[in-house]
Amino acid sequence: MTADDDRPAGRNRLSLTARILIGMAAGLAIGGLMNWIGYEPGGFADRWLVGGLFHGVGKIFINFLKAVVVPVVFVSLVCGTAAMEDIRKLGAIGGKTLALYLTTTAIAIIIALTCAILIRPGAGFELTTDASFQPQPPQPLIDVIIDIFPTNPVKEMAEGNMLPIIVFAGMVGLGITLAGRAGQPVLDLFRGLNEVVMKMVLFLMEVAPVGVFALLAKVFASEGFGAIRPLAKYFSVVVLGYLLHACLTYPAIVRFGAGLSPVRFFRKMRAVFAFAFSTASSGATIPVTLRAVEKRMGVHNSVAAFTIPLGATINMDGTAIMQGVATGFIAQAYGIELAFGDYLMVILTATLASIGTAAVPSAGLITLAMVLRQVNLPVEGIALIIGVDRLLDMMRTTINVTGDAAVTLVVAKSEGLFDDNVFAADDDDAATA
Repeated sequence: MTADDDRPAGRNRLSLTARILIGMAAGLAIGGLMNWIGYEPGGFADRWLVGGLFHGVGKIFINFLKAVVVPVVFVSLVCGTAAMEDIRKLGAIGGKTLALYLTTTAIAIIIALTCAILIRPGAGFELTTDASFQPQPPQPLIDVIIDIFPTNPVKEMAEGNMLPIIVFAGMVGLGITLAGRAGQPVLDLFRGLNEVVMKMVLFLMEVAPVGVFALLAKVFASEGFGAIRPLAKYFSVVVLGYLLHACLTYPAIVRFGAGLSPVRFFRKMRAVFAFAFSTASSGATIPVTLRAVEKRMGVHNSVAAFTIPLGATINMDGTAIMQGVATGFIAQAYGIELAFGDYLMVILTATLASIGTAAVPSAGLITLAMVLRQVNLPVEGIALIIGVDRLLDMMRTTINVTGDAAVTLVVAKSEGLFDDNVFAADDDDAATA
């Protein structure tokens, strides 16, 4: 079996996608059943099973995923940048990627606001008297831009700050290229490191079904589906926004922007969807998304290593949809009418806020506070939606990573850094994402 052969050793062994989906279904079923029969926080099942075994296994899996994120991004991007024949392409790739990410985010917010205005999920909602939410102060945009350029790359890597890591990795790759023959041994070292970290990712994928099972079993044992009931209309409108964006925007991007089959694209993303849904973290899913777009879709490493980490940091379409619907919901719940100019401000603010949203669970609630302030809505209204946000967070992470991959295909195609044969290959039995 070659290094790039992702098929399982045993002929009758299930593919990784199938195993992850089984783990996912088992976690949903067992967690939901435990909640239904009377899960009690602090009880025996909580201490030893939900808060013990499930929490421990899930947390260890997430920790390992997070541990490989920085090495994967840094090493892969150094190799990709250094391998570029024309360094000017890096600027073209960056410009196209940023423009597409901001465009899809703006479209996502427009879809969300349209759904919120037409369906009015907050109309007639009875507010609780003890609603409270203490938001963290948002970071000024100029500080976000300044912080992109690192003063201490080691500190940025230790803290997992993705934008400074991307910038520094690009500088290292550029330096290797400009060094010519003297930089070749360094490039060979990074290529060797790239093979090592990818093997680490493969190992994590093999144990992923167990991690996915533990994560989902814990969430649905403690949350259950009953949490949706008081906010069913809000929940449904957000999910509708997700579905519209996933079924309309992304297929259009893949079909008309890259000239590729949306059905094949979604099929090759199945394992990534399961990872994103289970972890609720775009950042933790970076290694899986990277491998999917490179190995299963044919995107050149020089593109994927830049667009995927960048997308996990600034491309938050799912978060934007939640913020758009939540803004409409909170305004309607408090009986506040927003003018057309207010809606334009929401679109602009939420689009820019996506740049500063961390790729971690529930980070969208922090930037939602900034959006609400811009249109003079009570930030305390966020307390109304916290109860269902955990479940929505898992879904919006799936939307976020789908947008990252779709934009990556378009950019790679436009730059001629795409292998159509890999994308056309039938790899339903592949053992990796």
